[in-house]
Amino acid sequence: MSSPTAPAAVSAPASSASGIAPAWHTAVVLGGLMGLSLIGAHLDLRAIGLQDKRVMSYLLVMVIEWTTVAFIWWAVSRRGIRLSDLIGGSWTRGIHVLRDLAFGIAFIVVCGGALEALGHLLKIEAPQSMRAMLPQTWLEMIAWVPLSLTGGICEELIFRGYLQRQLSTLTHSVAGGIVLQAVAFGLCHGYQGWKLMALIALYGACFGVLARWRHSLRPGMIAHVVQDTAGGLLARFLGS
Repeated sequence: MSSPTAPAAVSAPASSASGIAPAWHTAVVLGGLMGLSLIGAHLDLRAIGLQDKRVMSYLLVMVIEWTTVAFIWWAVSRRGIRLSDLIGGSWTRGIHVLRDLAFGIAFIVVCGGALEALGHLLKIEAPQSMRAMLPQTWLEMIAWVPLSLTGGICEELIFRGYLQRQLSTLTHSVAGGIVLQAVAFGLCHGYQGWKLMALIALYGACFGVLARWRHSLRPGMIAHVVQDTAGGLLARFLGS
């Protein structure tokens, strides 16, 4: 019997030699993500009117991310794997929730703080296009919360739950899976500029190590949601 502080075992069925999904499926997921990133890097929000319609852009992002998760669920379920298997961990007791919350907050403080300091040291700033999409009105701030929840849940599932596990199998290397998903995570943030993309890739590697260590996406999801929510709302009140 596991102790309350030990991570719950992930009881996913054994995957085949090609991983938890066909290789073509992974290629489609990566191709779609990279394509969207490329579009985002060159998209003029003012030209399509989304700079002044932030709620619509938030809804569009949420639809895209949940559609990607649904596509992943379709593929892994055909091999007897559930999304809960990809997430791992357990919240059957209150102490489990508090444990993962503590790990998530500690992760933000240590890793997030270190990367924030590195960004300041290297004078890396968010591009104007990214700042333009931060919430400004009360309606936008309300919509920012489900957007952050979507980002935290979906992106951890896509990158640390699906891609990290799939790429680890395909490369026969746990480290390879962590590094490759982190690179993909950085490349999928093309709208933030190459300097921030590099920093985000490093952060993705940290999230990957956390997921591997805890055998669960739950602490990372908590950290991701909290950081995205706080980042958007605080930027509004700090006048960014």
